[in-house]
Amino acid sequence: MKSPVHLNALRAFEVSARLQSFSAAAAELNVTPAAVGQLVRTLEDWLGTPLFVRGNSGKARLSPTEAAERALPDIRTGFDRLTLGLERLQEGSTSGVLTVTVSPAFAAKWLLPRIDRFQTACPDIDVRLDTNHKSVDFAGQRIDIGVRYGMGNWPGLKADKLMDEEAFPVCSPELLRQRRQLSEPGDLIRETLIHDLTMAGQAGFPTWEEWLKKAGVNDTATIRRGMQINNSAAVLQTAIEGHGIALARSIMARDDLSSGRLVRLFPDISFALNVSYYIVYRPECANLPRLAAFREWLITEADD
Repeated sequence: MKSPVHLNALRAFEVSARLQSFSAAAAELNVTPAAVGQLVRTLEDWLGTPLFVRGNSGKARLSPTEAAERALPDIRTGFDRLTLGLERLQEGSTSGVLTVTVSPAFAAKWLLPRIDRFQTACPDIDVRLDTNHKSVDFAGQRIDIGVRYGMGNWPGLKADKLMDEEAFPVCSPELLRQRRQLSEPGDLIRETLIHDLTMAGQAGFPTWEEWLKKAGVNDTATIRRGMQINNSAAVLQTAIEGHGIALARSIMARDDLSSGRLVRLFPDISFALNVSYYIVYRPECANLPRLAAFREWLITEADD
C-alpha cells in the first residue's frame, strides 16, 4: 500500500486522538471543529476503516480504535522526524533563528550590552537567548551555540577558547573614598566582603581565601562573614551600590570598571584563573552559516 499523502488529515487525526476531542483539536490547529472532523473522515474513507469509537456522553467522547492506538506512536515519530528534517533544511540558511545558551550573569554583564552590534551586522538572524546556570542538552533542546565557563571539556561539544580572565577586588568609588585605610590587602579582613557562590566548589572558580593568600594574607579565618550571593551579576551590583567589596572576575566587571561604576583595588596583584570562557557547539554543526557568523562575531568582540 502506498503511503498516504493526507498529511493534514494525519495531523488532525493525531491531535484528535491525543486530546480525544475534535473541538480541542480544532483549537490547537486553529481551524473549526467541522474542518477537523472532515479531515478525519477523509482519512477514514481513504483507509477504509474507522479510526475512532464515537461516544455520546462522558469526557472521552472520542476514543481511538485498537488499530489507531497501535499506529499512533509511529505517526507521532514520523511527525517528529518531518519537523527535524525541515529544521535541517533551514540550517543551511544565513537567516532564521539562532538559539544561544549562556549563563544569566554572562548575558547581563557581557553579551546583552553588545548584542545590538551582532543584530546590526546580521539583521536576518534572530537570536533566541537561553539563560541557564546548568549545562543543557544541545541536541535535545535544539541549542545552536553557547558560551560556557570552565576548563574546556564538555562531552559531545566542540569548545573554542574565547577569553581568559583574572580575579581582583572591586568596590564603588564612594566606598573607597570612605575607606582611606585600604592601603594593603590585609586591610580587607576588616571589611564586608561579598562572596560569589555561582560556581562554589567547582575547580578553578576563584574565592576570597585564594586571592588573599596570593596577596600574602594568611590570616583568612574570619573572611566568610559578609554577603554570599549565587549570581555574579548581582555580586557586582551589590558592590556598585556600596554594600561591600567583591572579588570580581575581569570579564564580568569590564564594563563597570570602564564606566567608573567600580574601582579595582590593588591592581599590582595579578591572580590569573585557570578557567576560561569557551564557545561551545556540536561538531557536526560547525559549518552552519548562522552558527559560524555568531562564532566569528563573538571572537571579534572578545578581541576588542
